[in-house]
Amino acid sequence: MPGQRKRKRSRERARRRAEDTPGRWEPLFSTGDPAELGEYLRRVHADGTVTDPAQLRIDTFCGRLVHPTTHQVSIFVPEVSP
Repeated sequence: MPGQRKRKRSRERARRRAEDTPGRWEPLFSTGDPAELGEYLRRVHADGTVTDPAQLRIDTFCGRLVHPTTHQVSIFVPEVSP
């Protein structure tokens, strides 16, 4: 299945991040257009908003007839202890 290795690597990286640092994933952006997703990611990297690519997670929610396929970009927000 095309892209399976990339998805597996992404899940492993997210799991390692969650084990190392307590925190949560907050959604930043959601779209149904893959071109719009690519443009958003280019803009985020160009602006320097995210310095570490491991902080980003891209989820693809597969759609059906009623619900279209959507792409969601989330950022890892570590918990701040007082």
